[in-house]
Amino acid sequence: MTNANPTGPDNRRPLASRQTGWAAALTHMLAKTSITPNQISVASMVAAAAAGAALWIAGLADDAFQRAILLVAAALFCQFRLLCNLLDGMVAIEAGKSASDGAFWNEMPDRVSDLLILAGLGYGVGQPALGWAAVALAIFTAYVRELGRACGLSADFSGPMAKPHRMALVTAAALASVLEPLWNGHNELLLAALWLVAVGASVTVVRRAARLVRGLRARQP
Repeated sequence: MTNANPTGPDNRRPLASRQTGWAAALTHMLAKTSITPNQISVASMVAAAAAGAALWIAGLADDAFQRAILLVAAALFCQFRLLCNLLDGMVAIEAGKSASDGAFWNEMPDRVSDLLILAGLGYGVGQPALGWAAVALAIFTAYVRELGRACGLSADFSGPMAKPHRMALVTAAALASVLEPLWNGHNELLLAALWLVAVGASVTVVRRAARLVRGLRARQP
């Protein structure tokens, strides 16, 4: 039997930031406007597109200053993507502005955003195949989570490379790469981050799949 409430407490990613004063203040501010949770979800994809483009262009840039600006922009847009992911749910649930199609907009933009950021990173470091592999594995982590939920289990947000972990790693790598001219480096940190996302997402898929199977077996009479 499928869990009937996709936004119930067992199906929301546990985030400490959701309990902060600044998040509550932003939610209250947005709740008083005509902005909908679905529009915030769309904004997350726009931010992801900007982050992916910045990573792609930065990876190919030779000018250190231009590259630094693009890397910082990519880091900021990755975090803005996460901020939108936080606020769309809070405005929908805490502010009571949920819509009948909210479940679609809660999931689909995340998959598009992972594609835009990780593929952009792959092209930027000259490893498009690795970028697309990371995209596929990142999407696969969400698939296994949703498969478990469709089977009636609680959503599994375990890592080691869940969405917040992926974005934290890409953000850190982008910011650290600003310093690469100090040792005549170029893209090594971003490439390492992309490998970590791909490998970590693989581990996450296997871990979630194993937990899903154990959960299903535990329900047998």
